[in-house]
Amino acid sequence: MKFARFTHNGNIRAGVVTDNGIHIITGDMLTDWEYTDEIVQEEEVELLAPVTPGKVIGIGANYVKSKEELPEQIPDLPVFFFKPSSSVIGPEEDIQIPDLIDEVKFESELAVIIGKEMKDVSKENVLDYVFGYTVGNDVTAPQFFHDDGHWTVGKSFDTFTPLGPYIETELDPYQIHVKADINGEEKQNSPTNLMIVPLVEMVSYLSKVMTLKPGDCILTGSPLGAYLIKADDVVECKIDEIGTLKNKTVKTSVSVST
Repeated sequence: MKFARFTHNGNIRAGVVTDNGIHIITGDMLTDWEYTDEIVQEEEVELLAPVTPGKVIGIGANYVKSKEELPEQIPDLPVFFFKPSSSVIGPEEDIQIPDLIDEVKFESELAVIIGKEMKDVSKENVLDYVFGYTVGNDVTAPQFFHDDGHWTVGKSFDTFTPLGPYIETELDPYQIHVKADINGEEKQNSPTNLMIVPLVEMVSYLSKVMTLKPGDCILTGSPLGAYLIKADDVVECKIDEIGTLKNKTVKTSVSVST
């Protein structure tokens, strides 16, 4: 089942994507909802980020090139980082490149959306707490990283976390490919079985550190092939079973000293 969040006639709505259009629902999409009698067509709405997360958590350097490069054991202390909810945008919204720099890095990723509050959950039970999956783009300005490895500023600019276009609830996260095209040319295409820290281990680990809430978003890492892009580039992050998250980069006049 695919869920969408969108604006229609000036109102923010949610619905289930069907062959006949988007069937509008009422209630909380993540926990308790029901169908209305209203169906709209996608061309009549403006898609938004499919969720408004309280927390966005990413993981760094989580893919290898081939199965032969996978480590025998996952790291004891994975590299996690936070991204603010203010960085989230939806499909077709512009990614803003901050003043003083000319490039940002795109990173296509599978994003996990938490459906139930979870704390100290074993990896065997993680999927019971997952509502669904969407496509994410962990946009990064490495020019704003600290030399000692602090990533917060370089990950946190407004518009640096595109999400969408839908949340897919019926997905096997181990049987998909994470892809990205830049200006129509494929740059990323990797199966999720090349993750160093697999999805369930990742979410289980985080649940032992912090309570995860419905709507929280976990970015599971980006395949090899991500690089710096400039203004007016078109980024299409893709997972065939979910859809295509398309955004364009633009320059902004917001000034931040480095």
